[in-house]
Amino acid sequence: MGVGMKQFRGSEIIQLQNFRTATPEDIASVHARSYIFGLQKAMEQASEQGIIHIDGSGPTYATATGTEVSSRTEPSTSTPDSRLHIRLLPYARMSPLLSSSSCVSWVSLLSSFLWFSLLSLRKTVCHKMGHQPLLHTSIFGGGVLSPMGPPVGMWKHHRSLISLMRSRFFWKHPTSCRECSTASISCLSEHLSAPCKTNEITARVIYSVAPAVGHNKEAHPECSSRVPAIVSALEKVELTPKFRGSEIIQLQNFRTATPEDIASVHARSYIFGLQKAMEQASEQGIIHIDGSGPTYATATTFQESLVAAGAGLSLVDSVVAASKISPNPPVGFALIRPPGHHAVPKGPMGFCIFGNVAIAARYAQRVHGLRRVFIIDFDVHHGNGTSDAFYDDPDVFFLSTHQDGSYPGTGKIDNIGCGNGEGATLNLPLAGGSGDIAMRSVFDQVIVPSAQRFKPDIILVSAGYDGHVLDPLANFQLTTGTYYMLASSIKQLAKEMCGGRCVFFLEGGYNLESLSNSVAESFRAFLGEPSMAAELNEVGFLYDEPSFKVNQAIQRIKHIHSL
Repeated sequence: MGVGMKQFRGSEIIQLQNFRTATPEDIASVHARSYIFGLQKAMEQASEQGIIHIDGSGPTYATATGTEVSSRTEPSTSTPDSRLHIRLLPYARMSPLLSSSSCVSWVSLLSSFLWFSLLSLRKTVCHKMGHQPLLHTSIFGGGVLSPMGPPVGMWKHHRSLISLMRSRFFWKHPTSCRECSTASISCLSEHLSAPCKTNEITARVIYSVAPAVGHNKEAHPECSSRVPAIVSALEKVELTPKFRGSEIIQLQNFRTATPEDIASVHARSYIFGLQKAMEQASEQGIIHIDGSGPTYATATTFQESLVAAGAGLSLVDSVVAASKISPNPPVGFALIRPPGHHAVPKGPMGFCIFGNVAIAARYAQRVHGLRRVFIIDFDVHHGNGTSDAFYDDPDVFFLSTHQDGSYPGTGKIDNIGCGNGEGATLNLPLAGGSGDIAMRSVFDQVIVPSAQRFKPDIILVSAGYDGHVLDPLANFQLTTGTYYMLASSIKQLAKEMCGGRCVFFLEGGYNLESLSNSVAESFRAFLGEPSMAAELNEVGFLYDEPSFKVNQAIQRIKHIHSL
């Protein structure tokens, strides 16, 4: 092998010499900036120690040259008749572990990974060209088929790679290819999706908890006690995995959203401006971050808001994965804060930092190919931020029921979207005093026919419990039983319309008792169990509902949207 490749094959095979070095911006299209710059900073430690380990499980190491900056640039011209480009990376410079004693072992591991990359590439190419690759039974078992066989002797030194590929390390983001079609569930040739564990298939409810305990202001209605109060109530009425086994699952190791996830809805200037504002919050304790005053931030707000959004994205992953295996996937519920439906693309508003539901909608489209997203917002206040994000988008149907004249004063009945999105926004403001009867009528006469016509691929719910008669911030008369009805009905609607794919996101709800009881009733509805709301005796007296005004609004919205 002492003679170069060019000497044998000329222009048929080219070794690319002056290739470019990726920039941090290139890397940030996939990885969190905190990881990128954290790794860069860790090079100082690697310079002193020689080799450092950079993940919890140990096998991933780094040396001082791991993030070396190069001035190499990619050539502007290429040979037109070239057949194959080969790039040789300077692995020996990066790792002293490639010694004579371990070189074979490490190279075989590298070969293993290259084989899987080639396997994926060949599958994609065959799909694009309409060819069916030759299939062999996979060594992984379980009926999995793989194109091509592994190179001879590939597993001789690294049989442990099999267990590694089976491990949770690879379960987080496996690559899957899906057939593209003209159906509404469209996709690119490949996308990332989380696999579904066995207990997630049999579960009826899967929830995540992100309480944001550091994002707190005493005596503020949107305080850090909200989510813990819900969790305590679920424990008290035995609606947790501890009591229900595999029927109810709490998602533990969910992902944190990245700035790139957030940027699918919000302006980058806002995202990084908020991140920078954390320095001021660290000094002052609490700062106000929108013009209207009620939205505050502490030193942990930015990170905890990323965690909250990520908890919702992880539930989308789990529910979608389960729906591919079971006709009855679990309903997801993100018990998270800060809430999100008031946050506009350019900034925060009304207690809300990032639009959790809107970000999840874009994620479902981008990652899972679920093009048509139906969003139901039953918070007592109009979800103006979510509405703004999709006002001209025909693929996201936003439906909001809210109290007429309440904060933030948006969501008029004749606001129906614009441009290509005209008709994909439905706002139904209801008179103060509306209650159980009104909400049942709205669901049957407005929500169901809207979903049936739209034909969604997934349903996302902004679940605000501040319409409860005991809530201090509005004047609806919904009861805990109303929320049981909504949860049960939406679950059934998702089953009929989109294979059961449905995720709830906590929004408002500021009376801790009514909030906790209503979420517990939602869980019971997801489980298909009878409501216990009548036993709570939480409401002593209800006024007559404004039925005439409610019916007028329903008839008008049916006329505007031809329902």
